[in-house]
Amino acid sequence: MILFPAIDILDGRAVRLLYGKRDLVTDYGDPVDRAKAWVDMGAEVLHVVDLSGAFDGKSAINRTLEKIARLQVPVQTGGGLRSMQEIDDRICAGASRVVLGTVCVTNPQLFKQAVEKYGDKIVAGIDAKDGKIAVKGWTEKSQIDAFAFGKEAFSLGVKDAVFTDISKDGALSGVNVDATLSMAKTGLNVIASGGIRDMDDLYRLKEKGCYGAILGRSIYTGAIALDRAIEEMKC
Repeated sequence: MILFPAIDILDGRAVRLLYGKRDLVTDYGDPVDRAKAWVDMGAEVLHVVDLSGAFDGKSAINRTLEKIARLQVPVQTGGGLRSMQEIDDRICAGASRVVLGTVCVTNPQLFKQAVEKYGDKIVAGIDAKDGKIAVKGWTEKSQIDAFAFGKEAFSLGVKDAVFTDISKDGALSGVNVDATLSMAKTGLNVIASGGIRDMDDLYRLKEKGCYGAILGRSIYTGAIALDRAIEEMKC
C-alpha cells in the first residue's frame, strides 16, 4: 500500500485543519521544510494541497510546488484548480499527478477534457459528507452521490481517486474503512484519506486491499512514525 504524507498549504504555511474547517487550524511551518522532513523519513510520494485555492478558488502554490518538486519525489497535488490553464500550470510546476475535486462537479466538461489530455495524471478527488460530494474546500455539500460519481469518473478513464470522509478528517478518530472499500467497488484505485490515527488503521486498509492512504495529523503528531509505516506497508 502506498503512503502519501500530506502537506496542506494555507496562506503559505503547512497546516492541518480539523474537520476541514478553516478556523480550526494548526501551523506546522514552512511547506518546503516539511516536505524535506517527510522525504528524509523515506517518503516516496507527497500529497500537496492548496487550501487557499480550495477555499478561495484561485490556485497560488506553484512557486512552492516547484521547490518541493526539486526534492526529486513525485508530487500529487490538488486544491484551487478551476481551469485547464491552472491544471497545465500545476503540472508545469512539477506535479506528477493532479487531483480534481470541485471542478468535477461545477464543470464536468473540463474534468473530461483534463482526463483526455493527461490520462492517469488526473486523480478524482471524492470528498464525501453523508454520502454526498462536498465542494469549495468542503464548505458546500452537493446533491451528487459520491459512489455514483466514482463510477462515472471510472467510466471516463480515471484510474485513481482520493476518497475523504470529511467527518473523519483531521480528527484522528479512525478511518472509515467501510466507505473506503465501498468506493473501491467503482473500479477505482482508492487512496484513503481522513481520520487515519494509528498503524491499526493502516493494517486494516492494507488487509482489505486498499491502494493507498494519505497521512496527515497522525504523522504530524507522531501517532504514526512515517519511516516505520512506509516499511511495514511495503511488506
